[in-house]
Amino acid sequence: MAAYGKCFDPHGARLGIPTWPWRYAPDGLATRRQLRARGLRPGGQPIAGQILRLRYRRGPLVAYLYRLDKAKPVRPMTPAKRRALACAMRARRTCPQCRTDAGYVIPSSLGVCVPCAYPDDQNKE
Repeated sequence: MAAYGKCFDPHGARLGIPTWPWRYAPDGLATRRQLRARGLRPGGQPIAGQILRLRYRRGPLVAYLYRLDKAKPVRPMTPAKRRALACAMRARRTCPQCRTDAGYVIPSSLGVCVPCAYPDDQNKE
């Protein structure tokens, strides 16, 4: 429990921003993911606090908190936005070498689809 003392600063005197240990945030504050699950977004409001989770031999995990009463509803998906996202996803699935839709997102480590990256493996079968 001593580790929680390093993360507990509800007035922000020590860390500059109100801080709570992981899972101890007060009611009325939520992370971006929690806001999204409720159909909300921060809406330009400043960060109201943070949650810290200390880790062994690594830096702490930080989750910023926003006020629920100042959150705004998520903007609806427009047809133009839907088309733009579909075009972007199609570009991520298209192999730059053979120009075919691979049916999956091309791994950035390969840069091309798997058959183009390993052509010798395809001929053995």
